Amino acid sequence: MSAQSMNAQGNDPLLDEERAQKYLDSLPTVEEGQTFCFECTPDVPCFNRCCRQLTLPLTPYDVLRLCRRLGMASADFLETFATFKSFPDSGLPIAMLRMLKDPDETCPFVTPAGCHVYDDRPGACRSYPLGRGTSLSRNGVSETFYLVQEPHCRGFDAGRDWTPQEWFAHEQLEDYNRSNDRYMRLGAMVTASGGPVSQKVGNMAVLCLYQLDKFREFIEKMKLFNRVDVSEERKAAIMTDDEAALEFGYDWVELALFGQCEGLKKKN
Repeated sequence: MSAQSMNAQGNDPLLDEERAQKYLDSLPTVEEGQTFCFECTPDVPCFNRCCRQLTLPLTPYDVLRLCRRLGMASADFLETFATFKSFPDSGLPIAMLRMLKDPDETCPFVTPAGCHVYDDRPGACRSYPLGRGTSLSRNGVSETFYLVQEPHCRGFDAGRDWTPQEWFAHEQLEDYNRSNDRYMRLGAMVTASGGPVSQKVGNMAVLCLYQLDKFREFIEKMKLFNRVDVSEERKAAIMTDDEAALEFGYDWVELALFGQCEGLKKKN
């Protein structure tokens, strides 16, 4: 299971499964048909307070959006704004946002006027105050929604009522969730196969999923398209479109790990 929105101090709950599950179990769930009242604007007294002392994961899609927004090469972005850790069950990498070294451990993207990457902010920021737990099920992905009510937050004092689905649509999370679910599925497959993966495989995943510019260079240098069945249309998209490159990255990692992938086949 993955928690998509988590603010914490001290030890990292995302990377300690027992602590993460205990944290999630302490939160109220929002069941199907239930609503919650919330609104966050610059007029809320606690505006920007949730942008401090964060333990905030950056998924591959988060980094894709932020690199593009900031016009940064992936290596420069990751060196400046992230550190890497691994999920203990799968060994796959997860980037963590690097907070500023000020007394409040502030997010590097927040200003007095708000988030200066707001349109491309990470999925965990978008989903707040909801957490989204996911797991594989027979019908695809099973979702559980958690309500994160921090003592400082005054966003619950006013606003309209939302179902989780309405809130996620309002915050434009569809593309984030689709990509993040693909990474969750890959991690679940690794765990089920007896993971975790080696550090070498973890480094490969960083290249293929978090460094799309360097992944494209790797594709050309290693002539990857000669090894797999990829249409000319998809090849062109991979080399020019970040989302297409990330999707190919997921497929390539899965194929490399398991020898087969529904979305990518080896050439005979």
